[in-house]
Amino acid sequence: MSESTANTLTYKGYAARIEFDPEDRILVGRILGIRDVISFHGESVNQLEAAFHESINDYLAACETLGQSPNKPASGRLMLRVSPEIHRRALTAARASGASLNQWASDVFTQATAAQQSSTPA
Repeated sequence: MSESTANTLTYKGYAARIEFDPEDRILVGRILGIRDVISFHGESVNQLEAAFHESINDYLAACETLGQSPNKPASGRLMLRVSPEIHRRALTAARASGASLNQWASDVFTQATAAQQSSTPA
């Protein structure tokens, strides 16, 4: 089963953005965060979700057949470039909270994404 948040679906660790195509009157999805282009569509939510699952399953099977590693949406590593002032303030905030900068940033991202998800209309 896939999870849904606002205009996204998730399945097997992959997320897709969903949009409505008013010209063709269908729901269209595209997998996010990978180099390969994978899209799918359906005339109903059930068709869209089935097409999403089928697309991911077909992609993973094709990668296995070809002996290639499938693209992963996120590795868990993130490199940011920020101003020295923001870097200094983040280090200070992390130290004040008793956390490493990585743990503090992870906590901040967790809070920000949770707030964004709860404020996005379903």
